Amino acid sequence: MTPKAAIRAEAETLFAAFRAEGALPVETDILQPAETLLDLYGEDIRARAYVTADPLRGEMMLRPDFTVPVVQAHMAHGAEPARYCYMGEVFRKQDSPSARANEYLQVGFELFDRTAPEQADAQVFALFARLLAPLSLRAATGDIGILMAAVRGLSTSDRRKAALLRHIWRPTRFRALLDRFSGRAPMPTARAALLDHLQKDSPEALTRAAGTLVGLRSAEDIAARARALIDDAATPPIAAPEAALLYDLLSLQAPARAALNHLRGITPMLPAIAPAVDRFAARLDALAALGIDTETLPFEASHGRTSLEYYDGFVFSFHAADPALPPVASGGRYDALTAVLGAGRSIPAVGGVIRPGLVARLKGVI
Repeated sequence: MTPKAAIRAEAETLFAAFRAEGALPVETDILQPAETLLDLYGEDIRARAYVTADPLRGEMMLRPDFTVPVVQAHMAHGAEPARYCYMGEVFRKQDSPSARANEYLQVGFELFDRTAPEQADAQVFALFARLLAPLSLRAATGDIGILMAAVRGLSTSDRRKAALLRHIWRPTRFRALLDRFSGRAPMPTARAALLDHLQKDSPEALTRAAGTLVGLRSAEDIAARARALIDDAATPPIAAPEAALLYDLLSLQAPARAALNHLRGITPMLPAIAPAVDRFAARLDALAALGIDTETLPFEASHGRTSLEYYDGFVFSFHAADPALPPVASGGRYDALTAVLGAGRSIPAVGGVIRPGLVARLKGVI
C-alpha cells in the first residue's frame, strides 16, 4: 500500500467513526473566497494560506481548514442541534523546512448544540480521546474564554482592552502590550517621538504639513488615529494587582482540578472571570462523567493561543512524543464565529480535527 493509500485508509476509518456518532457527512469547496477569511483573521492569514486570483470570483484561497465553510453552510441551511463530519485536503504554507506538510488530509467533527455547551465540549473531547487512545498521545487542554473574561474585566480603557483582545492569539504581541499598559515596559521610542510632535501641534496641522496623502486612509482617519494615541498616553497604567493576576493567569499550568482550585482562589480578586470559571467546573464534571480523569488531565490557561483565531472557549489538542511533530488532533469551542457568519443568528458550537497522516505514521503503516 502506498503512503497516500495508507493515509486515506486511516482517514476513512476515522470518518466512519464520526458517522457512527450521528454526524452528517458534508463536503466543502477546495477554493474558498479569500474575503471571508481576511475579514475574520486580517491580513495575517496570507502568511499561512495559498492565495490565487480568479477572473470572475476575485481573490480565492486554497482551503486552509474546514470549520469556516462548515459553519457558513450550517448557519445558512442547518437544523438544530446538528453534528457534521468531513474528510479532505487542507493547504498551509510553511516558512521553513519542517515536519509540517503543505498539503494534508484532515478529518473533522463539529457539534452545534445550544442546550448544554459544557457537555458538548466533554463529548467531543472524550470522542477524540477514545479514537486516539491506541496511540498513547499526550493531551493538552485550555480555556481561552477565561483569559478573554479576565481582559474584559480589567479597570482600563475600552481601547486598551480591545487591543489586548485582538492580540490574544499572538502571545508575544499580547505580552508586549500588557507590559506597556501595566507600566512594566517603557513606551516604544518611535511612539514617544510621535506623541512629542502631536503635543506640540494638532493632528490636523501635522497631517496638512505632511503633504500629499498616500494610501487609503483619509486625513480624518489619520487625525482620529493621532487623537487615539494622545488619549492612550493619558490613560493610567493597569492597576498592579490586576496586572499581577493576569500575568499569573497567563502562566497557569496544572492538572485540571488543581487549576480549577487555583482559579477559584483568584476569582474574588478578578470577579469578571467567575462565569467562565463556573463553565470550566461544569466541563470538568461532564468530562469525569464520561470517564476522563480530570485529576490528571493537563490544563494550560494559555493553551490554543497560536491556533486559528476563532476559538473563544474550551481548546484541546493531542500530541505525539516527538515535539517536532504538529498536533495529531486539535479543536475547541468557537461560539463567536457562528455569530459572525450567521447574519444575526448564532449557536454554540465545538469541534475538532485529526490528521490521519500522523495517525498512520505513529501506527507504523507508512
